[in-house]
Amino acid sequence: MSSFWTGTKVRLRGVEPADWEVFQSFAEHSADARAADRLHPPRSAAWFRESIAKRATHGGEDLDLAIESRRTGEVVGALSTGGVDRRAGRFSYGIGVGHQHQRNGYAREAIALLLGYMFSEQRLHKCEVKVYEFNDASLSLHRSLGFVEEGRLRAHEFFGGRHWDAVLLGMTLPEFLDRWELPEV
Repeated sequence: MSSFWTGTKVRLRGVEPADWEVFQSFAEHSADARAADRLHPPRSAAWFRESIAKRATHGGEDLDLAIESRRTGEVVGALSTGGVDRRAGRFSYGIGVGHQHQRNGYAREAIALLLGYMFSEQRLHKCEVKVYEFNDASLSLHRSLGFVEEGRLRAHEFFGGRHWDAVLLGMTLPEFLDRWELPEV
């Protein structure tokens, strides 16, 4: 067996301090920054160096991963978990793929690898994600992966001069197993 964290298109790895320039370049695409999180004012190279260095050395339960293309070896995006609730057995994540790397299947495979790990190794039962209503690509991706729309937070976030809904999607372990297989031991 190869690395659990390696698929056919991507390899998930820890964020490294040297990745700061890639993440700074991702932040320069306003629509992508807004879709993944929010539009921030321009930040200095020093800010990115310090921020990414902290991410690279942070411990704890949440994962902070770089998505690396197996074909080119370059960082194409990032994926991080949050909201792990071990009592209830659920977690959430956020993902962003750089504009020039979108529509290559990187996000799909990275999410599948993450779900396989969280369900098969961390004994979690449900994944929840929040996607802004204007992010059609992410909504389509998550639905194609088997996520089910569970609700909507109306006028929840403010972007581009107006309020937008946040669409809540979820996937349980049985729903995952309907479409995917757990990694082999």
